[in-house]
Formats: sequence, structure tokens, C-alpha cells
Amino acid sequence: MSTDVTAKSPAPAPPGRSGSAADSGLLRLMLDGLRRNMRQYGMLIALGLIVVLFAIWTDGDLLLPRNVSNLVLQNSYILILAIGMMLVIIAGHIDLSVGSLTAFVGAFAAVLTVQHGLSWPIALVLCLLVGAVAGSVQGFLIAYLGIPSFIVTLAGMLLFRGLTEILLKGQTLGPFPDGLQKMGNGFLPETGPNTNYHNLTLLLGLALIVAVVWQEVRDRRRQQEFALDVLPTRLFLLKLTALVAAILVLTLLLASYKGAPIVLIILGALVVGYGYVMRNAVFGRHIYAIGGNLPAAKLSGVKDKKVTFYVFLNMGVLAALAGLVVAARLNAASPKAGVNFELEAIASSFIGGASMSGGVGTVLGAIIGGLVLGVLNNGMNLLSVGTDWQQVIKGLALLVAVGFDVWNKRKSGS
Repeated sequence: MSTDVTAKSPAPAPPGRSGSAADSGLLRLMLDGLRRNMRQYGMLIALGLIVVLFAIWTDGDLLLPRNVSNLVLQNSYILILAIGMMLVIIAGHIDLSVGSLTAFVGAFAAVLTVQHGLSWPIALVLCLLVGAVAGSVQGFLIAYLGIPSFIVTLAGMLLFRGLTEILLKGQTLGPFPDGLQKMGNGFLPETGPNTNYHNLTLLLGLALIVAVVWQEVRDRRRQQEFALDVLPTRLFLLKLTALVAAILVLTLLLASYKGAPIVLIILGALVVGYGYVMRNAVFGRHIYAIGGNLPAAKLSGVKDKKVTFYVFLNMGVLAALAGLVVAARLNAASPKAGVNFELEAIASSFIGGASMSGGVGTVLGAIIGGLVLGVLNNGMNLLSVGTDWQQVIKGLALLVAVGFDVWNKRKSGS
């Protein structure tokens, strides 16, 4: 007696179930990608939320074209310092002298141009050289004599503050020549037909959008070629759309006032240049190596002393540049200039993703951290929040950022 065995076909899936499962899987992939990149995108998302909140609380005053332009001008020197400080922290060190060095270089520039009538381009070059010398002396003491960076730069903070008082004799000195003033207060010139917008700023904004899209797509393709993890396509497109929208909004806001400030062009060039060095150059990889694992870096042939020396030399040059910008912004050199600038730069670096143990951080992260503090300052001023509460809120922001870094590292380790 034979038995018929009939193969049973699987029951058809209920309508809509497969699409729902696919959407759920895609959502999980996007959330996983966001979690893996939380260090990179966490503060960027936080910056966006802070901007939205203060725009609502100030009835839109935060995003007025004039205020956005002032926000750039008021925070430019902190952002310049934050770039250099990020490199110092990635290398596993700290620099407490940058605020005092900023004040000293501004005083030196005032003595050269106001008292001795030296042309401002020559004074600018000499001031950058002074910053390089100051940074190289501190770098030599730290790298080759083995004195801790905290001690060397603390001594430098006291030394440069005292020299500033000696140079200025306790008085404010100014005004600066027009050419130097434009570094801190100037804008790009008007060109082209009347469009109710600053044409050159619009062109620069469009060029920046094209460059950002090209760079992001290029980086994604390179990561895929090396079989590295990349963001899911939809999350990548969302990120790209957000970047383009942010650049477009900023461009239109600046173009509807006086155009892009000159210091913003300087800052943009620094971000592009230092970002390339830290991502692609051997020197940048060596900085990450000595900060992440110094013994392993030495065994790999990294000249750690030379790298440390150049990191502090670079910090001195950027501090000198920030000193020129802040002096030009104020149109005078003051003995009290640069107070707490080193703390603002350090806070910007840590809020932007730097690690206390070194070896972690990006140039863009330093800029994001500086903008978080800048927007907090500007928004609280618009809301007439007292300086006492401003300090409390900024301190809490720093504590939350560093606490998030510690939590993220523990979670990754587990």
C-alpha cells in the first residue's frame, strides 16, 4: 500500500508583513550605524538642538543675519585656538599658556604698529614668528627634557601674562592700522550685480556645498573599497542632506547681511588644511599614535619627541594668529586680553569629542565644540542670563560631554 506524500507549500505571508519587516530591519541598521558613530555625530546633533531651542526661546533673534555674523566674529579666535588645542590633547598633552600668549602677541603687535609705526604685514609675520618661538621653547622643554606639559605651560601662562603687562605698562594701546583691523572685523568685498545678497558669499557657499558632497561620497567609496563599516544608505543621505541644508542656511544668512567675514575664510582654510593633515598625512597619524599608545608608537618607529615638539610649535603659531585676530577685533591691545581663553579652547576640544587619555578627536569636532559654547554664550546673552548662571551652564555642558565620553568608552570596552 503506497502512501501519497504531498509537499506542502509554505503559507503565504500576510499582506504588508514583508514590507514591515524590511522597514524594521532598515531602522535597526540605521540605529546601529548611529550608535557606532555616536562620538562623531552626538555633539553635532546636540549643536543642532541647542540652535533650535535658543532660536525658539529668543523668538528668532539668534538666527538674525546680523547676530549670526557677530557670532562668527566673537568666537573666531576661540575656534582657532581649539584647532591647535585639539592636536595637543590628541597627542596626550595640555597647554595652559595659550590665553596669555594670545594677549602677549596682541601687545607685541600694538607696540610694533602703534608705537613704532611698522607696516602691519611685517608686524603680522613677526608676531607669528614670536608665537612659533614661544611654542618651540615649550615644545623643547616638554619633548626633549621630559618636563610635564602641565608644568611647562603653567609657567608659560604666568610668564607671558607678566610680559604683556611689561610691554603695555598696564595700559590699553591702540588703534591698529586699517589693514590689521579687517582681519578681525572685515568682510569680503561686494562684487557683481545687485541681487539683495552678497554675491561672493553665495558663490563660496555653493562651492563649499559641492566640495562637501564630493568629499563625503569619496570617503564613503574609499571605506567600501577597504571593506570598512559605512553608514546605511538612507542614513548617509540624511546626513548629507543635513550638511547641505546647514551650509545653505548659513550662506544665505551671511549673504543677506554684509557677507562672509574675512576671519571666517581664514578659519575655513585652517579647518580644511588641518583636517587633511589629521586624516591623510603621516604627521597626523603619528599624533594619534603617540596619544593613543606611546610605547607601541615608539616600537613602530614614530619619533615621538619630534612630533610633540612640532605639535607645541604649531600651537604657538595658532595662538599668535588668535592674538592678532582678537586684538584686531577689539582694535586695541589690553593687558587683560585672553583671560580664560585656554579654558575655552580646552572645553571646546573635550565637548567636541577629545578624550582625556589622548589619541581621540577631530578638527571638525573642535569646531563643533567651540560652536556649542559660542551658541550657549550668545543665546544666554540674548535672554539676559547673568554671567554667574552662564558659567554654571557651561560647566555642566563640559561635565556632560566628558561624562558621555567616559560612558561611551566603558560601553565599547564591555
